[in-house]
Amino acid sequence: MISRNFRDLVSVAIGGLLARKVRTLLLLMGPVIGVAAIVAAVGLTDSAKGDLKRKVAQLGTNLITATAASSFGSERPKLPVDATERAEQVETVEKVSAVVQLTDITVSPYEKARRKYETTPIPVLAADTRLPFVLEVDMLSGRWISDADAEMDSRTVVIGSGLANEIGYLPGENRTIDLAGKPYGVVGILGKVELDPTLDNAAFIPFSAADRDFVKEDIQPTKLYVRSDDGTEQATADTLRTAISLGGPDEVGTEIQAEALQLAAQSDKQLQLIVASMGLLAIIVGGIGIANVMSISVIQRSTEIGIRRALGHTRRTIAQQFLLEAMVVGFLGGILGVLVGALAILVGVWLSGWVFVLQRWIPPAGIVLAMVVSVLAGLYPARRAAKLEPLETLRLG
Repeated sequence: MISRNFRDLVSVAIGGLLARKVRTLLLLMGPVIGVAAIVAAVGLTDSAKGDLKRKVAQLGTNLITATAASSFGSERPKLPVDATERAEQVETVEKVSAVVQLTDITVSPYEKARRKYETTPIPVLAADTRLPFVLEVDMLSGRWISDADAEMDSRTVVIGSGLANEIGYLPGENRTIDLAGKPYGVVGILGKVELDPTLDNAAFIPFSAADRDFVKEDIQPTKLYVRSDDGTEQATADTLRTAISLGGPDEVGTEIQAEALQLAAQSDKQLQLIVASMGLLAIIVGGIGIANVMSISVIQRSTEIGIRRALGHTRRTIAQQFLLEAMVVGFLGGILGVLVGALAILVGVWLSGWVFVLQRWIPPAGIVLAMVVSVLAGLYPARRAAKLEPLETLRLG
């Protein structure tokens, strides 16, 4: 008997929803938008984190940068001239490369474009021959700076992949770019540097050319890129600070690049919480909408309620019908919300090149959350419908 009554309730509830398709669609909007926002926020952040783990696995966690934190009597902190040799003395260091950040150099694809690029400075770095080897990054085309370039004082330049796209450089093209009015021949394009994206838009020249054209003094590195033995990253970073400064006035700061990526992932986590909170707010607002629409529905369906009461249906049965309708709305809205959220993750992953990640607990949790909010929103309309007396429905109808 109980089973039959339940089937009747389900039939009536679904019939009521299908009979008023526009109203049902309005009821669904809240759960769909809220669940979709939560699923997309969590899924996109997890996908970005999965992509981060993939990058770290490919690039390694043992890349460390050492920079001059401060230097007494100098506005532009620099490392000691022999910083590379000092770093190589650390037992856990595998390989080292030094770069010098040059300043006040305007880079442009040709002389007439200089005014445009003065407003968007492009980093110019003097680099040694080992930088791609230490970064473990391949050349997209051409070659890296060679010993011959340094010996011949040639004006050669290697550009990052982002800068190559910016100036429209074609691989293998015979071309020069303008560095502070001096023509430098492009000999290669460095591949994308995942662990230090700032290098993607930089121009790299030999130390000898930097010394002759721009520095006019002893070259002092501003940053070292260091590869340590696996598992010794933190110990190596701590030792490098002492080994490079040797107790002198120059302070040295070190950073493990993989940890920098993880900090970026933590900021993504904060963004995830913000967007998920907005999704939760959307569900709550949707719940208020469900309560309003169903309250109006009680008045519109007062004749139906009065007839059912006259036929012997109890107040409890009427209340259960409206609660069941709210539950169905939450269930359908949750499913649609999960599908829309998953689609948003797919689009985001496709645009960003990430790894698709959607934890198994998220879809059922989203559906349950939508059902709970919908049922809570349906309590007041259900209680109101249950209180209607057959004679009162004649006045409302």
